[in-house]
Amino acid sequence: MSTQAEINFGILLNVGFGVFKTELHKVLAKKGYDDLGSSFGYVFRMLKEKPLSLKQVASNLGITAQGALKVINDMEAKGYVERHEEPGDGRMKRLALTARALAAMAEAQRFHIQYERDLAERFGDKQVASMRRILEAIYAGASADGMALVRPF
Repeated sequence: MSTQAEINFGILLNVGFGVFKTELHKVLAKKGYDDLGSSFGYVFRMLKEKPLSLKQVASNLGITAQGALKVINDMEAKGYVERHEEPGDGRMKRLALTARALAAMAEAQRFHIQYERDLAERFGDKQVASMRRILEAIYAGASADGMALVRPF
C-alpha cells in the first residue's frame, strides 16, 4: 500500500503531535503561560490525580530523581508546584499543583476540545471521529501492554 515516495506513518504521527503541541503552547503563551517547560504537562497530569513525592514523579517520568528535581524546582520557581510536608514525616515532601497550574490545565483542556472541533470543521466529523477511535485503540493497546502512559496536556 505504501511507496518509497510516501512519508513514513511514524513521521506523520510525530509531526502531527509536534504541530499540535506547538499550537497549544502558542495559545497558552497568549493566555499568560509562556514559561512552560517540555515536561510540565506530564507532571501536571500526574499531580492532578494526587500529590506525589519527588521519587514518585521521577519514577513516573522514567528519569532520575536529580532530573525530576530540576523539573520540579523550575515548576516551583514559576509558580506551578508547591511542596507540602508529609504529616508525620517532616523529611518527606509531597508535590502539589498550585492554582496557576490548574488554570493552565483548564486552558489546555479548552484548547484540546477546540482543536478537535477545528479538525472536524476542516475534515468532517466522521473523519475525525474515525481518527479518534483509531488513536483510542492504540492508546488502549499500549495501556494493556503495561506501558507507562502519562498523558501530556
